[in-house]
Amino acid sequence: MIRGTKNLLAGLHWLAPFALLSGPALAQESVYTDLDLNACETLAEDVMGVSLKCEGYEDYPVYFKEGDIRQSVIFGQVDRELIDGGFESFAAFNHVNTRIEWRLDDGDRPFAAILRWFIDNPGPDGSSTRQGRAVILVVSKVATQGDGGSCFVAMVDAKANPKANELARQAADTEAADFACGMNEPQWIGKRGDLVSERTFSWPEGYVVE
Repeated sequence: MIRGTKNLLAGLHWLAPFALLSGPALAQESVYTDLDLNACETLAEDVMGVSLKCEGYEDYPVYFKEGDIRQSVIFGQVDRELIDGGFESFAAFNHVNTRIEWRLDDGDRPFAAILRWFIDNPGPDGSSTRQGRAVILVVSKVATQGDGGSCFVAMVDAKANPKANELARQAADTEAADFACGMNEPQWIGKRGDLVSERTFSWPEGYVVE
């Protein structure tokens, strides 16, 4: 059973100017679920990493991959070739949080997911510390039966932006529904500090940005 709670956002009156830009996918609410890697189905596994299918929101699963101390997550009814051959992450060693925020449209269908990533920047002694760790909110497109692409839409440096959650939701509501994976480039929203890492990606044929 999904362990989600709904959070109405009507009180965020300062986001009202963006409502006219968001079109039919304007989010009415957020739903939250937990990513439990121990409960996921293993799709592939070797000495280099693992590929999992996890429970998400209703009939929109979460696909998780890990390799070379880096992680990748895509959401929804994703095309099979992207599940098998896609990997989008950051250049530095990283890992994701377990709490997923799903942005819903007027029909309670998710069109974007927001997930917190941690970038493990090594200190002088080679170890990662909380102070030197970057925190990035990644906004991703949720794949549907009509559009099987899922990818980064926007990134927000949570340490450099006091209202990082609001910025991520704004980007989700205005950009995710019409975002073309493999064609559009995800953008950094707000301020970008020195601790964040560059995005990296590897797409199967048909998703590569030319």
